[in-house]
Amino acid sequence: MTTESTFDPTAALAGAADPWAYAPTPSRRPGPPYHMTDMIAAEPAMARRIIGRHAGSGPATELADAIRTTITAGDPVILTGCGTSEHAALAGAEILRDAAHTAGLRDASVTAAQAFELSLAAPTRGLVIAISHEGATGATNAALRAARDAGAATAVVTVSGRSPAGALAAIVVETGELDQGWCHTVGYLSPILAAAAIGAHLSGRPLDAGGVADLVAAGTRDEPGAERIAARLGDAAHLLVIASGADRPAGRELVLKVEEASWLPSAFRDLETFLHGHLPATGTATGLVLILADRDRRDERVARARQALAAARIVGLRAAAIVSSEVDAALDPALTPAGRLLVAEARELPSPVAALIGTATPLQLLTERLARARGTDPDPIRRDDPIYLAAAEAAG
Repeated sequence: MTTESTFDPTAALAGAADPWAYAPTPSRRPGPPYHMTDMIAAEPAMARRIIGRHAGSGPATELADAIRTTITAGDPVILTGCGTSEHAALAGAEILRDAAHTAGLRDASVTAAQAFELSLAAPTRGLVIAISHEGATGATNAALRAARDAGAATAVVTVSGRSPAGALAAIVVETGELDQGWCHTVGYLSPILAAAAIGAHLSGRPLDAGGVADLVAAGTRDEPGAERIAARLGDAAHLLVIASGADRPAGRELVLKVEEASWLPSAFRDLETFLHGHLPATGTATGLVLILADRDRRDERVARARQALAAARIVGLRAAAIVSSEVDAALDPALTPAGRLLVAEARELPSPVAALIGTATPLQLLTERLARARGTDPDPIRRDDPIYLAAAEAAG
């Protein structure tokens, strides 16, 4: 069943309520297009707006200056978050570390940490940058508070400075647009876009908003390819996602999205780790997705990916891939019988920016089509089931 939608993907998404309040439960749709479908369609125009909004002076330049000052002093920059926002923090660390190196800050310590763990071991110096879509995640705000109280500087990338996280941070970079579903797509991409804008100020290498929007849009177009992969993976017993380098945050995010949206048990493995003891637990009912778009040390990563896929083929795994166009040309199609989604190279962008922004919409599109193939509604992340709603409430 499909539903009628009057959604305009070019219009700005609503921001947080004023006065600030938690986002409402997503409205229920009996079939596609889901809210997740709409959010994927909205991301190209949103990308143009976010990059354009932070191109001039403002909080993004203020945060870039704070990062430069912190690194110059020999202190650490730590990004943090939970769930999708943790993956965006990992992505942001890749982007900002690369920008710092481009700026000549070769000894930069730019890392990411899970928010709960950071709250238990807060740094006494340096800069903590929280990623929180709504700005209300308890563990993330606890990490901000602990870091501030221990003596570190604080910043946050979030929808609105009026949020609880905004009140805890000295610098607030607003993304401005709120996800309309709970299987966060905008909530993943928007802070990565903000990190790219901050990184552009840090490196002195401006971003073309139109080029970024085109890269995001390219990842939304191969709906038939996503449907073919989803048909091959939809009845798998479990799914493994493998990646290396700057593609690892995307790998982790795909696992989370698939479990939230389609309830298919999934796990992430580093490309090399996959080949060290995990194959005995796999078989013909196992799905596999390789993500490889990072340009850094690509030859070595492609060579190892080729070996991993060859091993998977012998065991009978249902292998698919989300890869850049050049990686696609370097890999025998027989190694990914379940299909591929291609990512534009975008060589005008820094490597981690191109990889992480380029793979965002393909991984989301594949997730949404997996939900369709498995007959699940991705928007409520199963909280429309009283048992899973009670579980979420029990977890706080």
